[in-house]
Amino acid sequence: MCRNMIRSLCLPAVFVALTLAASAQKIEVNQNNRTIAVTVTDKASAEADTATVHIGFEAYGPDSDSAYAAGSQTSNAIIDALRKAGVEDKAIQSEGQNIRQNFQFDDKESEIDRAKKRYILTQSWTVKTSADDAAKVLHIAVEAGANASGQIEWDVKDRVALQAQAAAKALQHAQAIAQQMATGLGAHLGPLLYASNQAPQTPGPQPLRFQAMAKLEAPAPAPLAIRPQQIEENATVYAVFAIE
Repeated sequence: MCRNMIRSLCLPAVFVALTLAASAQKIEVNQNNRTIAVTVTDKASAEADTATVHIGFEAYGPDSDSAYAAGSQTSNAIIDALRKAGVEDKAIQSEGQNIRQNFQFDDKESEIDRAKKRYILTQSWTVKTSADDAAKVLHIAVEAGANASGQIEWDVKDRVALQAQAAAKALQHAQAIAQQMATGLGAHLGPLLYASNQAPQTPGPQPLRFQAMAKLEAPAPAPLAIRPQQIEENATVYAVFAIE
């Protein structure tokens, strides 16, 4: 139901009191100030409405010039395909590009095949799009030659609103717990005196990964069946209520 619930109660005769010190704010403990403090963590979730699609490719050649020429052709083909599909340039950002000698070969490859792959050019981008269009963007890129693609990071446009929902739920939960405590003490729960929202650190949107995919020949496949993830935010509320 909740985690990390803290209950601090003092019972001289028929009164309950707690000393609160938080953010330089103090609530004095005396016969006129009886309190219950509760710490509650709750969460709110929403389906992702934005996505960052990671796309890229690998191109080979017997020498650096050949690898670069092949990579240039594939690079421009991918970007052109995205533009034709309506993806704006500002939504596409380069992640990296590199040309180097290749030392990784399949044990089954012949010397002739290895000679054709002495150099490798790699390039990658991120494409920001709506969650609904993530599969479409990935499909278009792969069809155009993006043979090292697949990672998708999901997010929501308004994380602040999602955090606020989590905090509101935590505060409501804290009030319910405080009410139970007050009832157990034979007292009446009074107004909220103090509350602080301590949103825990989150690792950010979690990526959904796919293995690198090679360009497929006809018949053209349909886009992958991709569903947006649920984005979750947690909030911890420390609440102090008066009791009467």
